[in-house]
Amino acid sequence: PLDSLQGVRARLLNLRAETVGSQLYYLLGTVAGFFFLAFGIAKQVDIIRRQDKLSQMREDFSYAMVHDMKTPISTLLMAVRNLRSGRLDAKPERKREHFDLLEKESLHLLDLTNRVLTLSKMEHHQLLLDKDWHPLRPVVDELIQVFEAKAAKPVTFSTDLQAEAVYADMEFLKEALSNLIDNALKYSKDTVEVRIASRQEGGFVRISVRDNGIGIPLSAQRTIFDKFERVLPRDDGSGQKKVSGFGLGLNYVMNVTREHGGYVSVESVQGRFSEFTISLPESLTPGPSPKERGEGMESE
Repeated sequence: PLDSLQGVRARLLNLRAETVGSQLYYLLGTVAGFFFLAFGIAKQVDIIRRQDKLSQMREDFSYAMVHDMKTPISTLLMAVRNLRSGRLDAKPERKREHFDLLEKESLHLLDLTNRVLTLSKMEHHQLLLDKDWHPLRPVVDELIQVFEAKAAKPVTFSTDLQAEAVYADMEFLKEALSNLIDNALKYSKDTVEVRIASRQEGGFVRISVRDNGIGIPLSAQRTIFDKFERVLPRDDGSGQKKVSGFGLGLNYVMNVTREHGGYVSVESVQGRFSEFTISLPESLTPGPSPKERGEGMESE
């Protein structure tokens, strides 16, 4: 201060400090730029890896579909040629067997086609479910009868149906259960034990299919429900044969369960068992039970 009214203010500049400060800002900007560049490169590599995986999955799916369709198509052609040749005209029993074979393989091809179309509708949320109360036992008994007839190895079924009815579209639920039982037979040992159970718990009807098969590795249990994903048995000298399929069965089960507002879970120990559980919500507005509607329900 010079007096009560005037004064002098001075500002000293450190040119070296200002230069170092500006260089530090440039350095930080450069480091941040390198981080962004590295992140972009890593992201691009991840995208390329995902595209390669998707391409490989499509190739595997195409191969599996062609392989799975080749056998029924070849069988159809063989049966048609035999029938057309006239050699079976004098053998009515053999002729009937060929017609049965034609029907069976045609239904197999239709089932494969419908499964792919159903999954496509589910992904686009175009699937319409016709849900109602249905008894479980007749459906389970029918599936057991079918798989006992076509099983290529000794199989024993047991049931524990504590929940007698379920609110669902039975056509799709039956196909989902069929996929689970089919997997239990495919990924099994020399003798198969399958247990089908149901119970009511926490507002859900839980339907489980348990086997004594080869089990699923813990690392694969997170991805087995993905589309085209398959867990191939390891060649450990146990004689387990490779199984055919598209990798769509469990994805179908998951999507059907989700469309019903439920979820599917898995519990498995390698070499001991696998248990899949479909949990479907009970109807918010329960209708009459199967007994009240006059549908007979057998007791176990």
